[in-house]
Amino acid sequence: MAEIIVTDENFEQEVLKADMPVLVDFWAEWCGPCKMLGPVIAQIAEEQEGKIKVCKANVDDCMDIAGEFDVASIPTVILFKNGSEAERSVGFKPKEAIEAMFS
Repeated sequence: MAEIIVTDENFEQEVLKADMPVLVDFWAEWCGPCKMLGPVIAQIAEEQEGKIKVCKANVDDCMDIAGEFDVASIPTVILFKNGSEAERSVGFKPKEAIEAMFS
């Protein structure tokens, strides 16, 4: 399963009301480290299918959500459990560091 694109409109349904942990990658097209992290997030989405939901939120399109969760630097990856933030990672991190958030 590919990553799910979230927006201000579907964030609550896809992330906050999800019945499993959700990893959200806050990114932007112009962000170099985000482009490096993208393939890592895609690989995690594929490998963890059915265990966690993986979503991508473009901060240029989701300014309200990014503001609500105090996303000041990107990439920021947030793990949500039961509708609340459980873990946060800021900046490019290797796959193992992202996986450690939910393992």
